[in-house]
Amino acid sequence: MGKPFRILSIDGGGIRGIYPAHVLRCIEERLQIDLFDTFDMIAGTSTGSIIAAGVATYVPAADIVAMYKEHGAGIFRRKRFILPGKSVQPMFNSVYDAQYLENVLTEVFQDKRLGDIKKPLLLPSTDIGNGCVHVLKSGYSKEFTRDNAVLVKDAVLASCSAPTYFDPHRLNEYLLADGGLWANNPALAAVIDAQKRLGVAQDDIQILSIGTGHSKTMYGTNASRKWGLINGWKNKEFISFILSLQSQSALNYLNLMLRPGQIKRVDFESDLPLPMDDVFKLDDLISKADHNFTHESESIRVFIQNGGIAGE
Repeated sequence: MGKPFRILSIDGGGIRGIYPAHVLRCIEERLQIDLFDTFDMIAGTSTGSIIAAGVATYVPAADIVAMYKEHGAGIFRRKRFILPGKSVQPMFNSVYDAQYLENVLTEVFQDKRLGDIKKPLLLPSTDIGNGCVHVLKSGYSKEFTRDNAVLVKDAVLASCSAPTYFDPHRLNEYLLADGGLWANNPALAAVIDAQKRLGVAQDDIQILSIGTGHSKTMYGTNASRKWGLINGWKNKEFISFILSLQSQSALNYLNLMLRPGQIKRVDFESDLPLPMDDVFKLDDLISKADHNFTHESESIRVFIQNGGIAGE
């Protein structure tokens, strides 16, 4: 085994991104660990792309937490169409306008471009125009030329454009949607890139993977229910269900591929639904993150600093 190659991976999950943001804040402030210097590669999908790009551009995790608290309600403010005498919710359009989110991202990342970031940064998105995956990457390889001029805020906005929540984002020749459709947990994509692009040995990889929570809520076994998108699959709940399945499957694959001690997962399970746009849950999510960090702080410290989990 050589020197550990440390990967920080952050799941998607909408407003629930405040959970991993607070966990990282605790690592920075309580463990006094510099995230940028510690991790060799950073990956984030959807809301996780905001946090990952923040780490890669020296934005303190505390500032990212504050961003969720200050702007969450504005980002997830529903569109309304005005009809004579009343306003109604749109039925045939995305629920939210991405302009507010774009304004926030512009404030955070300003005119920084992916080519300016030499730290390996991966932000998965989905190329819906060509029907394939699309990974936006920083300028850590001479082979990468497509994304060098892409503004960080545009890359993040593309990764955040969850179907039914936000419209797809136009980025040069591409029309991009949320990367969570195929890599809501981007850890697997990061491991493959580290091996194939950077020549990292699989045994040297160490992954800190932070989720945004997953719900145990299920659809049940009543096959006679009406299975339309709205009444049966429950529209937004269906999108959340797909993203959760992807995160779980990626973690399962990695646990099969890697040795015990190579991956540390920080996440939580809920008996209740976990909407991606419920801003009233922000305080609950911060409390959950603080509670989990407090109980796992030593194993997180040992994993990051020593390249393994205490006791393994």
